[in-house]
Amino acid sequence: MASSPEDPVLERYFKGHKAAITSVDFSPNGKQLATGSWDTFLMLWSFRPQARAFRYVGHKDVVTSVQFSPLGNLLASASRDRTIRLWIPDKRGKSSEFKAHTAPVRSVDFSADGQFLATASEDKSIKVWNMYRQRFLYSLYRHTHWVRCAKFSPDGRLIVSCSEDKTIKIWDTTNKQCVNNFSDFVGFANFVAFNPNGTCIASAGSDHTVKIWDIRVNKLLQHYQVHSGGVNCLSFHPSGNYLITASSDGTLKILDLLEGRLIYTLQGHTGPVFTVSFSKGGELFTSGGADAQVLLWRTNFDELNYKDISKRNLKRLHFDSPPHLLDIYPRTPHPHEGRIETVEINPKLDVIDLQTSTPPVVDILSFDSTTTTETTVRTLPDKGEEICGYFLNPSLMSSECSPTILKKKTEDISDLPSENQRSIPLAVTDALEHIMEQLNVLTQTVSILEQRLTLTEDKLKDCLENQQKLFNLIQQKI
Repeated sequence: MASSPEDPVLERYFKGHKAAITSVDFSPNGKQLATGSWDTFLMLWSFRPQARAFRYVGHKDVVTSVQFSPLGNLLASASRDRTIRLWIPDKRGKSSEFKAHTAPVRSVDFSADGQFLATASEDKSIKVWNMYRQRFLYSLYRHTHWVRCAKFSPDGRLIVSCSEDKTIKIWDTTNKQCVNNFSDFVGFANFVAFNPNGTCIASAGSDHTVKIWDIRVNKLLQHYQVHSGGVNCLSFHPSGNYLITASSDGTLKILDLLEGRLIYTLQGHTGPVFTVSFSKGGELFTSGGADAQVLLWRTNFDELNYKDISKRNLKRLHFDSPPHLLDIYPRTPHPHEGRIETVEINPKLDVIDLQTSTPPVVDILSFDSTTTTETTVRTLPDKGEEICGYFLNPSLMSSECSPTILKKKTEDISDLPSENQRSIPLAVTDALEHIMEQLNVLTQTVSILEQRLTLTEDKLKDCLENQQKLFNLIQQKI
């Protein structure tokens, strides 16, 4: 089928990661892109021509999730090393480290106001953190298997989570209780997200399905079977009218939610696609997968005036714009095989601006720190500053340069990694590392005790309820 101006187009691709891409996110201003990878690095890409890419070094295992804060002044990352890091997304890349989970962390998500961060982990918990004070607030325990994803609702009142226990749970952030539970899955959900107006959730299933639920009436609205492999990620268009999905079958699918059908299949990746995300304005979307490439696409199809579509839909059941998905039919699976309305796009990666698709990469190192404390980092200075001590990559170093020392609050810490040039004696460093290890053990112990206390409270509650039922039965017999 011939391409149309309304079809999505591959604009460029970025190469820099050495392993599969696990997560992508646009900055709020749409000028940068953050990516996480199996290579343990987080990378920050700029859309400006000839701009350098920054590679943040700090995590010790796979980076599983990345997300910008709503203001774009922070960048959160989760890792299989059981930590969460908060980075300042600039050339200095100063970071803070959060340690509370006792197993790999699978996702991070900021609340819309930027005040809170939700993290999901294989320790079966969701943890919520205060971003203003950068401290742990509370845990949510009800899942009985690894939690793969946790997301705030647009108003911040709810959190949706999915787990390998084959359930999706809705949590109230005020009373910290599970208020709803969906378990209509043959497999489990890899990813969940709220739609932009917060009335529905969408799930990406390991059973190859995409499902959309109305959380107001606890009803399954749409059920798509368009992929031939597990669905790993999804992203709502800001209008709420489109949904894009990424799958292990190597494709991206774009769904028109108002019409309830598949409209595009995109084949740009080699191998499974693990992540996809729309930009904040919806004019772009990006994807990443096992081929270690980050593809940047221009949406185009959203230029169809969806406001006109919304006006037509106002004549149905609801009078608020945009229309609720409750109005969307049909609610049965949509295989979509052989439908001529579906457009398949298979670009040959003939990107015009090849020079900037593999920009020079600057490595930024973050030293380990105790929980939620700031760390000293290696940075790339401005032109005219001395640069040789900043790079992890020896090929980028200049023999003419001398080291520059950054200050961390009241003490100076040398940027050079060699032991004989450290400003802190080696014995003190070893002692601090030992203290950090002990603190980590203590943190994990407290987390386990907290979990056991929660389970004990639940059992006590059940006992009291059973006791009350027995008492009522006795009263009735008397």
